[in-house]
Amino acid sequence: MGFGLRVVSATLVSRMFCCIWQRMFVTSSYDRQIGEAVRVLADGGVVAFPTDTVYGLGADIGNQRAVDRVYEVKGRPKDSPLPVLISDISHITDVVDDPDPFALHLAELCWPGGLTLVLPTTVPLHPSLIQDGCVGVRVPDDPICLRLIERFGGPVTGTSANRSGHPPAVNVKQVKQQLGEMVDYILDAGDAQRKTPSTIVRVVKGNVEVLREGVVPTPAIMDTWDNYRAAAQPS
Repeated sequence: MGFGLRVVSATLVSRMFCCIWQRMFVTSSYDRQIGEAVRVLADGGVVAFPTDTVYGLGADIGNQRAVDRVYEVKGRPKDSPLPVLISDISHITDVVDDPDPFALHLAELCWPGGLTLVLPTTVPLHPSLIQDGCVGVRVPDDPICLRLIERFGGPVTGTSANRSGHPPAVNVKQVKQQLGEMVDYILDAGDAQRKTPSTIVRVVKGNVEVLREGVVPTPAIMDTWDNYRAAAQPS
């Protein structure tokens, strides 16, 4: 169960191990920047920061004005919901009150990593984070990003740091080129680990749909779903 995803995960880990190890080794050197980014988030500001995929735009999801600012910075229509980043799978209930069992299975296989799950929720969140009763949530696989979320103490928005319709930024230079002075703080940690965005998968009422293919291949998701259903059938 989940063999395809385990193979994909092992391949990604082997490719990214050196980069992640280096980032973990130097994370402490970014403590001052992380602390400043946390202060800006707490004050309702918008922060650009590196993730395991591309640079992201973070804001406190509990601050309506801060979330609105992310839309302004990106030039993104309000009917296009923002994904949410959490620091650990245990925090999924901060945004999803009753996670689907298969969604949790996928999360256990792929988190931290490049998989965004779109799940039904009745948790009271900013309306622009919700579409058709669902919210997108992910645990990123980047020690600097995770430390930022942990020190902030709650979920943040995790949309890519770019103007809508333009390529995602993978370094500070590209963030500044696209967003200029609109971002309140940029946490500069060099290039993001990958130039590929996360895969987005919606799991609703027993239906699994890949909305966007990214880091995790679609066949791996669907093979895992087929294996999960087969294992759930009575013998």
